[in-house]
Amino acid sequence: MRKRLSVVEYTKGILSGDRVVLSRAITVIESKLDSDKVLAKQILREILPFSGNSIRIGITGVPGVGKSTFIETFGKHLTSLGKRVAVLTIDPSSKRSGGSILGDKTRMETLSNDSLAYIRPSAARLSLGGVADNTRETMLLCEAAGFEVIIIETVGVGQSEILVHGMTDFFLLLMLAGAGDELQGIKKGIIEMADVLVINKADGANQNIAEEAMGTYRNALHLSPKSASGHITQVVTASGLEGKGIPELWNMISDYQKLTSDNGYFIRNRQSQNLDWMHERIRQALESAFYENSVIKRSIPEIEKLVREETELPVVAAERLLALFLTKKSEEPI
Repeated sequence: MRKRLSVVEYTKGILSGDRVVLSRAITVIESKLDSDKVLAKQILREILPFSGNSIRIGITGVPGVGKSTFIETFGKHLTSLGKRVAVLTIDPSSKRSGGSILGDKTRMETLSNDSLAYIRPSAARLSLGGVADNTRETMLLCEAAGFEVIIIETVGVGQSEILVHGMTDFFLLLMLAGAGDELQGIKKGIIEMADVLVINKADGANQNIAEEAMGTYRNALHLSPKSASGHITQVVTASGLEGKGIPELWNMISDYQKLTSDNGYFIRNRQSQNLDWMHERIRQALESAFYENSVIKRSIPEIEKLVREETELPVVAAERLLALFLTKKSEEPI
């Protein structure tokens, strides 16, 4: 069994860029053990002053759009410029073990061997929208370890686009040419959130189709409301396989960072995200306290039975349980 590191050892290791210590710290952050939760808070408190110095990029798109190939090519371009890149891949979870199904051994193999890159797969588990519970904390650890570009790749289903948009500075939506919105599961609201739409796989026979799709989306975005960042959403084509459009895309992201830093939006957005993070954690803590409450645990099977048998309205049942929880909590000594 490995010796348990102290808070000081974790902090020193992370700040020195030790990948082994960084990985162990992320494991602590992801742990559900009460002792690890305490340790995680201590580690985060120590490294917090050294975090935040990165550009956080969210990359999403439905399965099959080529996210992994695109991110590997994009990441290799960044490391060729001397940038240190951390890629947090949020993988689908095994319902049996809760672990990551894909992992990083079958994906981005070239980038994972780059000395300037760090890839960390995390299981989405049952987290809403396919974003891991501790993605934000993991970002802070990677920033403290000296990574200048943090890329978050999501499962790309349902709510994930909204969630990753709420924790990153720049939101990149990968799309395919020749597939309708219905087939891609892309909604108008998601497109309007994107800072750039990238028509991927614009190579070979797909090149002309991608160019046509780019024109269509550019025309559609003229009707979209102006972004609070002052940035005008762009539509570009790229090829993760051939590397086409990748340098231009990075220049666009760099221009975005400069624009939003100059007009104050960058820091305002980060501050707003931090507040959202706080309130989200409050909701999670309240939900956990509710379901772990001994009185609720005893009462919920009977009330669930009434709901299943349709002898109790779900709304009324929920109010009964909440009232029971709040009453018992108020009776506890402060």
